[in-house]
Amino acid sequence: MTRPWLLPAAHEPTGVRPPQPVRSLPAAVLFDRDGTLIADVPYNGDPSRVALMPGAREAVDAVRAAGVPVGVVTNQSGVARGVLTRRQVEDVRLRVEELLGPFAVWAVCPHGPRDGCGCRKPAPGLVLAACRRLAVPPERTVVIGDIGADVEAAWAAGARGVLVPTAVTRPEEVTEAGATASDLPEAVRLALDSAVPAGEAR
Repeated sequence: MTRPWLLPAAHEPTGVRPPQPVRSLPAAVLFDRDGTLIADVPYNGDPSRVALMPGAREAVDAVRAAGVPVGVVTNQSGVARGVLTRRQVEDVRLRVEELLGPFAVWAVCPHGPRDGCGCRKPAPGLVLAACRRLAVPPERTVVIGDIGADVEAAWAAGARGVLVPTAVTRPEEVTEAGATASDLPEAVRLALDSAVPAGEAR
């Protein structure tokens, strides 16, 4: 079975948001997990090792304050490699939500690079699954991540991508990303900025 996991949400999505009277906000903002919201600890199943990335709380709070649903889309190949269990992935999710508050959706790819799934980023499956759960159109969705695969998954789904480079981001990923931000709060400002066309591919 090569479908993504949709982990239990803290609250049920309420469907597509109505048009905004003042500015055109995205219908949803989806964050990558490791290296974006929290420090990248390879194959981490230990909630005590969860540490927020700089600006993560400010960024997530800003999206919620705008009335936009927030979700997480994350590759977790440690499951396929046998070093993580679903329970451990969920335990880490719970710790992230203790630190950042509840998310409307968590879409998780538990597969490995050779499993041939359609959800492992840069494939679009996680983004599309999250959008279906939230009942929002992908073309009005923004994906924020730290590597090229996050932005490519957004493009493949018809969504917008914003790259927040870190020490592991390759120079060519920055060059090709199109929209980049120096930190998470700036990425959210770009995501919420009506001057950036919704559905922009590159």
